[in-house]
Amino acid sequence: MIRQSGHIKEQRSPLKKVGLARAISKMGYCSRSRAAELIRAGRVKWNGTLRRDPESPVHLGKDRIEIDGQPLAVSTKVYLALNKPRGVVTSASDEKSRETVYAYLPKDLPWIAPVGRLDKASEGLLLLTNDSEWAAEITAPETHLDKTYHVQIGAIASEALLKNLQEGIRAEDGDLLHVKRASVLREGARNSWLEIVLDEGKNRQIRRMLEHCGVEVLRLVRVAIGPLELSDLPKGATRLLTKQEKLALDRAMNLRAQVPSSPLR
Repeated sequence: MIRQSGHIKEQRSPLKKVGLARAISKMGYCSRSRAAELIRAGRVKWNGTLRRDPESPVHLGKDRIEIDGQPLAVSTKVYLALNKPRGVVTSASDEKSRETVYAYLPKDLPWIAPVGRLDKASEGLLLLTNDSEWAAEITAPETHLDKTYHVQIGAIASEALLKNLQEGIRAEDGDLLHVKRASVLREGARNSWLEIVLDEGKNRQIRRMLEHCGVEVLRLVRVAIGPLELSDLPKGATRLLTKQEKLALDRAMNLRAQVPSSPLR
């Protein structure tokens, strides 16, 4: 597994240093930004010495880190899938007191964070983990890991619409937005369901493209990330990824990273 091989490499490179905040995040205790807050607040010691600089160099796996006087140990890596309901915010807290995805997580887990985002109005497959490096690989643009969405629109989909989505649309900010594939799943009298596959993850990309085309989005559901499918996971429910699913994601990222991207990307 990619993560396993990376872990072995770290253990064999004892001179490798990372910033203190990053070390705490890599150990699965909290996010890097939260770790920086703890360090600046004087709650973190390095080899018995108080440190207030989040970038203080640390030998990960060798130096001793304490938070509030308690030694920090590497947390067991957790890889979780959530079927995010519509109307729920993808964050740890919300300034408007809206419900967040953390309301749906099991209580006995270590700290975990969302891998990427789904906006409030969107629903479907969301990954969460305390493996910050793996999360960064999942969301990295160069990985081009496919994300598959089922989108209900308030119109009958035309061939021209599908062509526009795939050829690309120039957004108001000058950004070129395009989908990898777009097809019709089914049609009703006044609306359609599309299957849209992205291999890039720009903010509100599908909604922005369809809005540009004058098409209303009624529902937007992410049904797959790479080879991992939402399947029959109930709305609001979670489950841990199996070893086989984690390995399949790692392999997919490795393969996609080796494929040259098109000039438009």
